[in-house]
Amino acid sequence: MDLAIGIDIGGTKTKIGFVDIEGNCLIHTFFRTRNHPDLDDYLDQIVKTIRQLESEMPEEINFLGCGIGAPNASSRDGTIVHASNLKWKGVVPILDKFRTRLPMPMKITNDANAAALGEMLFGVAKDMTDFIVITLGTGFGAGIVANGQLITGYDGFAGELGHVDMTIGDGRLTGQNVRGGLEAYVSATGLKRTILFMQSKYMDDSRFRSIAYNDLHGEDITQAAAEGDPIALKAFDFTAQILGLAMANFTAFSQPEAFILMGGLVNSGKWILDPLHRYFEEYLLEVYKGKVKILLSGLPGKTTAISGAAALIWTDKLQDY
Repeated sequence: MDLAIGIDIGGTKTKIGFVDIEGNCLIHTFFRTRNHPDLDDYLDQIVKTIRQLESEMPEEINFLGCGIGAPNASSRDGTIVHASNLKWKGVVPILDKFRTRLPMPMKITNDANAAALGEMLFGVAKDMTDFIVITLGTGFGAGIVANGQLITGYDGFAGELGHVDMTIGDGRLTGQNVRGGLEAYVSATGLKRTILFMQSKYMDDSRFRSIAYNDLHGEDITQAAAEGDPIALKAFDFTAQILGLAMANFTAFSQPEAFILMGGLVNSGKWILDPLHRYFEEYLLEVYKGKVKILLSGLPGKTTAISGAAALIWTDKLQDY
């Protein structure tokens, strides 16, 4: 059985799975990234996890290669560079170190770029040549496809839209110390910060007035919104307004057919999506109104990022099938 390994390196979890030619993740698991602050120990844990998954498969596997999605990854150099959400600092030669442990074809790219390739190969962007994938997790990532080509930039770092300054004046700092950067507002972490901001700005009663920041979870904010909590509703509206404006701005430079959203914040459903649609259309230039779709990922559920990473390998191999 021919399969590709997909690895999604996140600030909280590392997800690993085996993906077939149709983008189906046949088996997968995860471990906590932050439990392995030493890079060598971390890579050993990945190999151990892959071997464990392999032992659980019902038939022998021919691994075509390993695709890795990671924050601040350079597809050109095979490195992770100054990733704010990871424990390993500086320039991390992750592919060089990993290949000594797992000798096979291997590619790495920004996690959002991997997601864009996954959508183009396996998801809702199969017939699209112009679209932008936005990942709304711990941070904010973007993968841009224009004229059928993934935009990677000179050094592999194009699409860092999460660090575009969306404010004037005293804005929040992102993980890259960009003041007013989009990621600081539109992400799971940004939503938590907005809950605190809304409590300081308004006097409404809210369940969150008795909850510490570290005890805040996205699922709780969504549930509170469903129950009519005014602070939760204001937080979602504020988040959607900033994202809607940002997407309208991004439309002006590449005119995508669609924005494809994925990640934990999207699980908030209508509380984020309904106001997002409204603000997006409001802010769009007249020439774009009604032309740009907002879609949810077409990749399978909890394995979206894994399938996206594996697409790095399958993109090259499909011509052989």
